[in-house]
Amino acid sequence: MAWITAILASGPARKALGLLLAAITIALFLLNLRRAGERAGRLAERLSTSEKTHDIQRKMLEAASRRPADRDALAERLRDGRF
Repeated sequence: MAWITAILASGPARKALGLLLAAITIALFLLNLRRAGERAGRLAERLSTSEKTHDIQRKMLEAASRRPADRDALAERLRDGRF
């Protein structure tokens, strides 16, 4: 154990260790950025899908509100050519 502290006490070893720690820190930061970007992409895709679904549901509700109330109303619309 004493030889490890002796090696780390030397100037070049300290500098190498500092550079190694800096490189590891930068690599971890970049990996975290990549993961955050992927997560943001998935959330944006989910939002887009949700907006499309809501738009389709709104159109379906609008169409349902314009439907004929009963068979007679349907027959009248068909005779008038409005359907």
